[in-house]
Parts: sequence; structure tokens; C-alpha cells
Amino acid sequence: METTIGFVGTGVMGKSMVNRLLEAGYPVHIYTRTPSKAEELLQNGAVWQNSVSELAASVDVIITMVGFPSDVESIYFGAEGIIENAREGSILIDMTTSSPALAQKISDRAKRYNQSAIDAPVSGGDIGARNGTLTIMIGGDTEVVDRMTPVFKVMGQNYIRQGSQGAGQFTKMCNQIAIASTMIGVTEALVYAEKAGLDPDSVLESISGGAAGSWSLSNLTPRVIKRDFSPGFFIKHFIKDMSIAVESAEEMGIDLPGLKLAKKMYEDLAGNGEENAGTQALYKYYN
Repeated sequence: METTIGFVGTGVMGKSMVNRLLEAGYPVHIYTRTPSKAEELLQNGAVWQNSVSELAASVDVIITMVGFPSDVESIYFGAEGIIENAREGSILIDMTTSSPALAQKISDRAKRYNQSAIDAPVSGGDIGARNGTLTIMIGGDTEVVDRMTPVFKVMGQNYIRQGSQGAGQFTKMCNQIAIASTMIGVTEALVYAEKAGLDPDSVLESISGGAAGSWSLSNLTPRVIKRDFSPGFFIKHFIKDMSIAVESAEEMGIDLPGLKLAKKMYEDLAGNGEENAGTQALYKYYN
């Protein structure tokens, strides 16, 4: 592969995404604030860069996968940021779940430096990142998105351009809104089954193949049954996503009570020290 990729952020999701790119033969340069998270990737052939600015100047495509919109702003803007240090013609792909307005801001700034920016948030959790089966929701210019399709194909099995810059983030908000209420439903179903004295594995086998079936039911409920609350997706990041969705909905003049309820429940859990647990830890709200 002639395209050299830089990747900023090698946490739960980013680490597996980088491994997929390395396995596909892409040269990958990495930077993360916690170097210990990069050790396995370096052993697998990734190249370490000492800063965001050094990474940006060394590659053709820069992918970012960080935690919060404030993190996105800090690595894209400023004298040491991506935009001011990336080469002309570079393609910048933010795969963080962030705000549509920030995606547009990055694109507008990048164009001043003859760069192209794409927002491409993902869904599928740690399982999807490891298996290369992520859903990728893309906003950006058609020509640039088409050029990056081979890269998206390595990391995901469902990668769709939704529109211009910001459209990927709007679509991810739709995804998170759907998940928010779904997580309440699948958790309450499990709590109800256990209280009724049923075998939860048997119940799951029955209902996951019917109208109640969902990704969350099939992939997260088995973890809860085993009392595995380790993060495929952090509660603190889900709260961030729901906050963006609530704010965006209010800007559009719509009220989403299901989303607000889920957000409040997860905020209560975070307040009890569960912010670094996986989203399936909603089960603990009922116990």
C-alpha cells in the first residue's frame, strides 16, 4: 500500500482499528497520549511519532479516534495541531463521535490549507473494531470519500456516505438515539426474566431471534449475564454522545424524552463511579 496513514488515539477502539490497517498492509504511524497503549501496535509494525504535529507532517491520511469534542479541537487546531502541520493534499478523517458543527469547522479550516476533511464516526463497539465489521457513517465530498473507500473497507463492513461534512455526525446521533432507549429495554427484559426465576440464557435464546432482536440484546446481554461490565464502549463516552444528541435536537426544536431518560439514568450510574464501565452496566441501575 502506498498510502501512509497516521492514527491518533489507540484506546479500546483505535487499537483494533490500527491492527486491521496493519494487517491489510498499510504503513501506519501512531500517536497517543498514553504510550503504554501503543506497545502492542509497535510490535506489530506501527511507527511511533512523538507528537500530533510530527505525525501530521509524516503521512498522507490522518485518522483520529479520541474521546471528546474538546480532544478533537485540541488535536486539530493550533500551531501544534493537525491542520497547520499536515501536508497540502492530506486527507483528515475524524472517526470520533463529535458534534456536526465541529465537523464542519474542521472542514472549513482544512480547506484553507488545501486539505480535505471527512467526519466518519463508527458503531459496533470493540467487537466490530476487532473484526473489521464496524458501521461507518460518513460526511464529506464524494470524490474524497470514494478515494478513502479501501481504507473504510478494512475497518468496516457497512460504510455509507450520508452527505456533506457533518452528515456523518448527524447520522451517528441517530444511531445513539436508537441505542439509548434500546439499552433500557434490553436491560429491563433481563431484570424481569431473572426476577421471574427464568434462565436468562434460555430467555435470550428465545427473544433474540424474534421481533425483540437487536445488536445490543445479542452482544451485550450475554456479558451482563456473566456479570462482565468491562467497556466495549465507556459509559462516560455514551453520556457525551447523548449530550450532543440532546443539544442538537433542541437546536432543531424537537423533544426526545426517551433519549433524555436514558441520559439521566447513565448520569446517575456515572455519579456512582461507573463512568469507566461498559454501557451494559446499565443493569446496575436496577440493583
